[in-house]
Amino acid sequence: MAIDPPLTPSNSGQTKLVDPYLQIEGGYRLSGEVTISGAKNSSLALMAAALLTMDGCRLHNVPGLADIRMMSAILESLGVRVRSHAPNTLDIDARFLSVHRAPYELVNSLRASFFILGPILARLGMARIPLPGGCAIGARPVDLHVRGLQALGAEVRIEHGIVEARARKLRGGRIHLDYPSVGATETIMMAATLAEGETVIENAAQEPEVCDLANFCRSLGARIRGAGTKTIVVSGVPRLHGSEYHVIPDRIEIGTFMAAAAITRSTLRIGPVVPEHIGAVVAKLREMGSQVSLIGSDTLEVSPGRVMAASDIETLPFPGFPTDMQAQFMSVLAVSEGTSIISETVFENRLMHVPELNRLGADIRVRSGHAIVRGVLKLSGAPVVATDLRASAALVIAGLAAHGTTTITGLHHLDRGYENIELKLQRLGARIERHLPVAQVNEVSDAVAAVAAVAGADAGAAG
Repeated sequence: MAIDPPLTPSNSGQTKLVDPYLQIEGGYRLSGEVTISGAKNSSLALMAAALLTMDGCRLHNVPGLADIRMMSAILESLGVRVRSHAPNTLDIDARFLSVHRAPYELVNSLRASFFILGPILARLGMARIPLPGGCAIGARPVDLHVRGLQALGAEVRIEHGIVEARARKLRGGRIHLDYPSVGATETIMMAATLAEGETVIENAAQEPEVCDLANFCRSLGARIRGAGTKTIVVSGVPRLHGSEYHVIPDRIEIGTFMAAAAITRSTLRIGPVVPEHIGAVVAKLREMGSQVSLIGSDTLEVSPGRVMAASDIETLPFPGFPTDMQAQFMSVLAVSEGTSIISETVFENRLMHVPELNRLGADIRVRSGHAIVRGVLKLSGAPVVATDLRASAALVIAGLAAHGTTTITGLHHLDRGYENIELKLQRLGARIERHLPVAQVNEVSDAVAAVAAVAGADAGAAG
């Protein structure tokens, strides 16, 4: 029997759904091949980097996501032209970049919008960017970004929630990051491309998205070496030119479908992949008992082993186990044999999905930033709420394995990071559907009826 989704009384006394929701009938195996979209986190950084040149840029393999649409709106508010040339392709023309401040109402909803600070400062000599918002998964301070830009000669101050940076001309410097922050590494690297002299970033982030940004900037004419290592060296150039570039596959989406295969005891082919980007996830899944093999150069096949076993996980910066995969693997460990300990060391609030997984029948306790996961024989469907982007994916994965019906609300989180995830899962055999609220359906019906009434009145007048 299906479990009813969240309801609320309306003013008319009728009951209406509050939000769109996913309904999943769990307990079915998946099969087939899934095509991975371009990396969301890379795409957002590359869109910001396109501000560094007055020539046009074309980005291929950009996923159709809410975050991408929001970043496009932010760039357009600065006078930049953003057009969709074809599906998953964006043309960005920043020749008319003239506005150095971004609107709070747009920036507040997208953490990655802060990436525009460095490029705007490098191009215009000043930038005013509100402190960004995004998922409430923990503190992600901008002090490393600020100190990096100050090391390049910028004057930076933060007042009333606004970061203001000024510099007649940025100059190269040596910057040691206290923590290998991806955002700070990318902000400093982008600003340094147009600075005078050489910039050295020590203890730099090594994530694949940093390498993708460096490769894109090099395609614009930037001089960058060392991306993917702990030391990145940028030699500034006077100007950059346009480029056409393909975004890397999304390693977190890859890992999410690997987890879906594992929890449903299914065989899936997943591609395209860059094997070097997912080493920690592949190693952990094999340790837990799944079979993972590379087919050709860019396709993974995941198939079930004899048993899914418990395993301890500690999230770390790349090349360690990614924090963005912690929630999805928690779902898998919830139905694995034995007890696992998950240590979240990157974001302190990234265990908010635990109560929701427990509603599905998981046995998870949280103590001082650690989740103790005791495997259970099965999960059972229930109404749950997504609290952040990766938590939403974890609930989808758990719902695929749970017996009965799972309903998931809070889909605005899911839509930020996964392109057509329901359609992709449906093609693999999952029984998953998205439902609109009754209120929205009624509004659409009322609008259609109103249009029909107007059309009828016009026809009567004409007669």
